[in-house]
Amino acid sequence: MIVRQIWTANAYRNFNYLVACEETGEALAIDPLDYRQCLKVARAEGFEITQILNTHEHGDHVGGNKGLVSATRARVLAHAGAADRIPGGIDRGLSAGDVIRVGKTVDLECLDTPGHTMSHICLLSRTDSPALFSGDTLFNAGAGNCHNGGHPVQLYDTFATLLAQLGDDTRVFPGHDYLANNLRFTLDREPDNEAARDLLAAQGEHDPQHAYVTTFGEERRVNTFFRLQQPTVIAELRKRFADLGEQPSAREVFLRLRELRNDW
Repeated sequence: MIVRQIWTANAYRNFNYLVACEETGEALAIDPLDYRQCLKVARAEGFEITQILNTHEHGDHVGGNKGLVSATRARVLAHAGAADRIPGGIDRGLSAGDVIRVGKTVDLECLDTPGHTMSHICLLSRTDSPALFSGDTLFNAGAGNCHNGGHPVQLYDTFATLLAQLGDDTRVFPGHDYLANNLRFTLDREPDNEAARDLLAAQGEHDPQHAYVTTFGEERRVNTFFRLQQPTVIAELRKRFADLGEQPSAREVFLRLRELRNDW
């Protein structure tokens, strides 16, 4: 599996992706907002874009569909529940467990991951070098917001029931570059987190054109949304929320963290 992460350099700090089969050169474009840049990379690499995958229906993820379809006649895939909210419609509605094949060598499993929106999907590659294309559900060192069609309870359930099961070696390819700010939030919640402090020092000024890619092993060390039972996280939360119990549930901690991150 060949992965090309494409930095859009826009105000929203979007990443687009091309996932290609090394044998056939067929490629899947994930959330290709900057479709011209996706086409440029595909042509330079000798890829043929045959499919487009939208992780969810927000404009900064579907806005390039029309241009890319016009240029390539690629088929559009998205969560079946988002079909009527994607301009131009979709060619294949996806649900949990569906497999997207790219060329002869790449199989990507669809994970139903509500929370950021209620019709959000992530793609999981179970190769020798596994990877998750996480859209706006999971960011490097952070979690998606729930402002525009989502709900934090569903986001917690996605983290607790799906993402928590993925192996430490699974790479994380998110829809946006928020690494530095997310690490600062982790350190605001858990000041004694040395792993987050070291990663911020090493990658806080990284070039998004060559972005640092975390693994789930790292996420469990530096992402506060995976560190819900850490004593420091709970103690710091209690300073902000006087009604937080002595032994709050993981769900309650997650929801309070998501509330704080909304305005941080």
